[in-house]
Amino acid sequence: MPAVLPFPEISPELFSVSLLGMEFALRWYALAYIVGILLGWLIARSALARPGLWAKDSPPMTRAQLEDLLTWIILGVVIGGRLGFVLFYQPGYYLRNPAEIPMIWQGGMAFHGGFLGVVVATWIYCRRSGLAALSTADLLALATPPGILLGRTANFINAELWGRPSDAPWAVVFPGQYALCDDGLPCGRHPSQLYEAGLEGLLLGAALLILAFGARALRKPGLVAGVFFAGYGVARFIVEFFRLADAQFITPDNPYGHVLRLTETLGITMGQILSLPMIAIGLTVIAIGRRQWRDAGTSQ
Repeated sequence: MPAVLPFPEISPELFSVSLLGMEFALRWYALAYIVGILLGWLIARSALARPGLWAKDSPPMTRAQLEDLLTWIILGVVIGGRLGFVLFYQPGYYLRNPAEIPMIWQGGMAFHGGFLGVVVATWIYCRRSGLAALSTADLLALATPPGILLGRTANFINAELWGRPSDAPWAVVFPGQYALCDDGLPCGRHPSQLYEAGLEGLLLGAALLILAFGARALRKPGLVAGVFFAGYGVARFIVEFFRLADAQFITPDNPYGHVLRLTETLGITMGQILSLPMIAIGLTVIAIGRRQWRDAGTSQ
């Protein structure tokens, strides 16, 4: 086997305690959600505190409204992420076992479902509160990348959602029988979780911060949100070439788990299919925003 990196011995749990005969644990994944939401809230609050960043020097909401919206977003992430996993990845299983759909502690969340959940929750809140939808979307897009960065890093620590076999010097031997290669032996795999953390979280997040705080892109409603949607879609589409598809799509004659197959080795995965609408949404949001900028007669 070529030289590869061993998987670091990091427990998925920070600590656990026994209480009343039950075991309670704080896992890295849960901590990633908590810290990601906190960092996103701090970024959003900082942007709201600077009226000059926004069109007409008017932030889209107050700090109190941001805190109310946060509750809606958390519900959208959890409900949308779970339903997205159920509908996009294992509909047959959950149709036979509907009582397991709410059991999120067993695992199974889909980013694209969580994204849709946040969109719906935010749209409802904006309608109820009379907020500008595009500027609100800009604010949330700016705040989201830290959560993606930390969440994908937690995926790596949990040794889940790994990549395809690779002989790259940075390939990692993940633990567990499901990470074995076709010959039943351990092999190096792309650390695709870290690719996603770098592209979707760190790189995209840095670009959005530069746009918002450096280039004052928040003065053009929809621009930051559009770049986020399209940027995430492109980044995820690229990473899917290195990421192992979900097990339910992999068969002996379809080892890459392509949902749409062009040849034996070339095709499109479910993650790529779900990323294409995000790219389209991003471009559409920018196009809608451009009409508003033109109508307002601003190029600020």
